[in-house]
Amino acid sequence: MASLLQRVKSKMAIFAHRKARGMLDGEYGSVFKGRSLDFDDLRAYVPGDEVRDIDWKASARHGSPLIRRYVAVRRQTVILIADTGRNMAAEARSGEMKKDIAVLSLGVMGYLAHRHGDVVGLVCGDSSGSRSFPAKSGEAHLERLLRHVDSHTGLDAAASSIQDQLDFVARNIKGRNLLFVVADELAADDATGRLLRRLRAQHEILWLTVRDAELVEPARDAQDADAGRESFSVADSALLVRQSALSGAVADAYATAAAERDRGRHAMLRAAGITEGDVASSADVVTGLFALLERHRRAG
Repeated sequence: MASLLQRVKSKMAIFAHRKARGMLDGEYGSVFKGRSLDFDDLRAYVPGDEVRDIDWKASARHGSPLIRRYVAVRRQTVILIADTGRNMAAEARSGEMKKDIAVLSLGVMGYLAHRHGDVVGLVCGDSSGSRSFPAKSGEAHLERLLRHVDSHTGLDAAASSIQDQLDFVARNIKGRNLLFVVADELAADDATGRLLRRLRAQHEILWLTVRDAELVEPARDAQDADAGRESFSVADSALLVRQSALSGAVADAYATAAAERDRGRHAMLRAAGITEGDVASSADVVTGLFALLERHRRAG
């Protein structure tokens, strides 16, 4: 069976250029502000590094900016929080399964943590319950986490309820950690907002939303493989009407409702001090995570 982590590494190969890879690593490293005073070594400055870490004397001798790196006081703990409910078995905006985009996103974040010597754990589940895996190091451990998410997300799963996984974390995860949440397009409500504020008081939180498929036009070419295909909601198996079959008023109402849901989620996360990003395809994941980490650093 092909390694999921190997797929992650292949996708990250687009950042194989040394400078670009350093930028992604630098953004990840900026999430936790704590550091020791034990000097490690020097490396070239890349955009996104903290200016305060520039060694000006060494930079003058070298002729270009150099960053001082420090030995971490301790390994940081990253908790991946994944929705494995049947909502994540639906199509994303790109036409891929949302699950596949989620697994790739979790893998990239987990691999960044591994590269920095951090330990990675997992909390996942649906409305029927949550399961946790303790934080450990190593690629084999990360592969097991990704395989669990991949194998337990399907149409036969219970409905998604990321709130249940967040509540599990609030009740069971101790200490200060980095929580990386990958979820469906969550609708805002007061109870979820209170839960998020409670979690944010203890943890650093990054949130990645996997975007829903849009109501698409039917295939116009009879040769199109998708011609005549019906679309159903994974939540309740209800038939979804194609956009061309909707009246203008109904299509406008749908677009308005979707935009209001997005604004509500953005406002709820912003009020809790949580940085959010979104991805619509696997091709978006690496650049989307880079942008998410950069926004989190700037917000901090």
